[in-house]
Amino acid sequence: MDFTLRPYTEEQTSFRQEVRAWLEQTIPEEMKRPIDMRGITQEQYLWWREMRKKLAAKGWLYPTYSKQYGGGGLTGEHETILDEEFDRAGTVRGWNNGWAMSAILVWGTEEQRQRFLKPLVTGEKITWYKLTEPQSGADLAGIQTRAERDGDDWLITGQNVFISGENAPGFPDLLFGPAITDPNAPRHRNMGVFMIPVPSKGLEIRQMNLLGGNEQHFIFLDHVRVPGDHLIGGDHQGWQVAMSAAEQEHGGRGQAFPRDPVLDNLVSYARNTKRNGSTLGKDPMVQQTTMQAYLEAHVGGLLARRTFWMYNNRMEVNHEGAMANVHGREHTLRNAIRVRDVMGMYASLGTRDPLAPHSGAQDVSQRGLAGQHHAGGSTNIMKVILARRIGISRTKERPAVTPSSAGLGG
Repeated sequence: MDFTLRPYTEEQTSFRQEVRAWLEQTIPEEMKRPIDMRGITQEQYLWWREMRKKLAAKGWLYPTYSKQYGGGGLTGEHETILDEEFDRAGTVRGWNNGWAMSAILVWGTEEQRQRFLKPLVTGEKITWYKLTEPQSGADLAGIQTRAERDGDDWLITGQNVFISGENAPGFPDLLFGPAITDPNAPRHRNMGVFMIPVPSKGLEIRQMNLLGGNEQHFIFLDHVRVPGDHLIGGDHQGWQVAMSAAEQEHGGRGQAFPRDPVLDNLVSYARNTKRNGSTLGKDPMVQQTTMQAYLEAHVGGLLARRTFWMYNNRMEVNHEGAMANVHGREHTLRNAIRVRDVMGMYASLGTRDPLAPHSGAQDVSQRGLAGQHHAGGSTNIMKVILARRIGISRTKERPAVTPSSAGLGG
C-alpha cells in the first residue's frame, strides 16, 4: 500500500465544498445524530428515511455503486470525502444492511437486482440481515430454520435472536437470511438465502431489552410464504451467498473513514480536564494509557484503510480484512478499559447527567461493547478465519466472492 500523503486535487476539494455546503443548508440541528442513537425519535427516524432518498438521488448514499442500480458511480476517494463530511455534519447513516446488498449484487439475477438491490441503494427500502439463531449462535452452518417447497413458493419456519435493527424505531421492508432447503444434504450445501417481505403473515419481530438498549430483535417465522423468485442464488447455494455478505461484515471491504469518537474524547479529556491544579495529561500514567489507546486505534484505522484501498483497486482481499476485524474487536475493548482507567466513574455517567464528560458518549460506548466478542460471528471465529488465511491452521480458506472480486463495483 502506498502511504504517501498527497494533497487533495482541485476536483476533490470542490466536491468536498459542495457536500459540506449542501449538508449545512439541509440538515437542521434538531435532526442531527444524537449522542445515544438508541434515543432517536420517531420524527427523526421518518425524517432520515426521507433524507436517505435525497442523498441517494445525488449519488451520495452508496457512492461507489453503479448508477445502473441507483448508486453514484463515484470513486473510493469520493466515498472518503463523503464519509468525512457526513460525520462532521452529524448525519444518520444506519438502518439498512449494506452487506445484504453485496450478496444480491454478486448472486442475484438482473431482475432481482432491479427488484431488491436498486430500492435499497436508492433509499426507498431497508433490509436487516437475519442470521443468528438461539441454538446455533455464531455457527451459521448450524441453523435450524427450514424452507419447504409449496408449489412455486417456499414456506419458512424458524426463529432468530440478536438481529440488529440499527436503533431503528421501525421495522425493515425486507429480511435477508438463510434457511435449510434440503435437510438431507451435507453442511454448507443444504441451504438457500431468501429475501423475506415485511410484513408477512406468520412473521413476528420483537425488540430485545438488553444492556446496550433495544436495537436487537427476536424474529419468529411460522410458515411464512415467500415467492420462489425471492431466493437469491440456488436452493443449495445459500452458504456461498451468505458468505459474500459475511466477507464484508468481517472487514473485507474496509472503511473509507474509520471513525473513533471514543478515542477522540479520551484524548480531549486527558488534555483538558484539570485535577489538583494540573491537567490529567501531565500525569505520566495517564499519558501512557492515553497514548497506548491512540496508537492501537491508529493501527486499526490504517488496517481498515488498507483494506478499503485494496477493495477499491480490485485487488484480492485475503487475510487483510480479517486482520483488521480481529484487531478492531480486541483493541476497542482494551481502549474501553483505558477510558475507565483515565475517567474513572465519570465514564459511567449517562447522557442525562450534567457531570458526564462528552455528554455521556463514554457510557453509550461502554454498554454497546458488552457483547463485542459475540457480535458478527464472534472473535474466536474471526481468529480461526485469520489463521486459515495466513496459513497457520490445519485447513486453508479463500475469501468469498465480493462485488470487487467479481468486477461489479459496490
